[in-house]
Amino acid sequence: MKAKSVLLTAGLAALLGGAAAPALAQRSSGETEVQRLIDQLNPTGRTRGIRLPSDSGSSGAPPAAAPSAGQERVAAPMGKPAAPARRPADAADTSPSATLTVLFASGSAVLTPEAARSIDPLGRALTSQTLAPFRFRIEGHTDRVGPRDTNQQLSEARAQAVRAYLIQRFGVQPDRLDAVGLGEDQPAVPTADETAERRNRRVVIVNLGA
Repeated sequence: MKAKSVLLTAGLAALLGGAAAPALAQRSSGETEVQRLIDQLNPTGRTRGIRLPSDSGSSGAPPAAAPSAGQERVAAPMGKPAAPARRPADAADTSPSATLTVLFASGSAVLTPEAARSIDPLGRALTSQTLAPFRFRIEGHTDRVGPRDTNQQLSEARAQAVRAYLIQRFGVQPDRLDAVGLGEDQPAVPTADETAERRNRRVVIVNLGA
């Protein structure tokens, strides 16, 4: 009986260990992503001024699949309104920044659970000791499908949705976050009009300094 008990205990431990492995791997991946965002947004870091390729977002995971007919990367008008703004042409060369690919349901004003998960590492990074002293600009971008005015509004809504989530979920102080929409004017991948390019539907985070 004692031998059977030992075998049963060992088997149970192996099962529990196997079940815990994916969770540990996921947690490790999340910690890596948070640290990478910290490094990219830290003015004293080695990655100053480098933007992540938008087809992979800010994470190490493979790029998200292109949205189906029922999905589109648009954002909810949440948080305080922000007037349209234009980023200086040289901002990409002087300001630490990172790019997020955030998936929203088509025509919805609510962040999807997947979208929230993609923003969570950013919230943890912004509340880290390294980045706590700094202010940030959240830039919303679209592709060139649809009317220009509509794309401007969508880009503003995208930035406001991310800003509101960071404030509500992670307690980031509102005065640390500015949200602006840049519409279709600054594509990551230049395209012709009415060309669906998911890499241009993105949110860019820029460090504005202390």
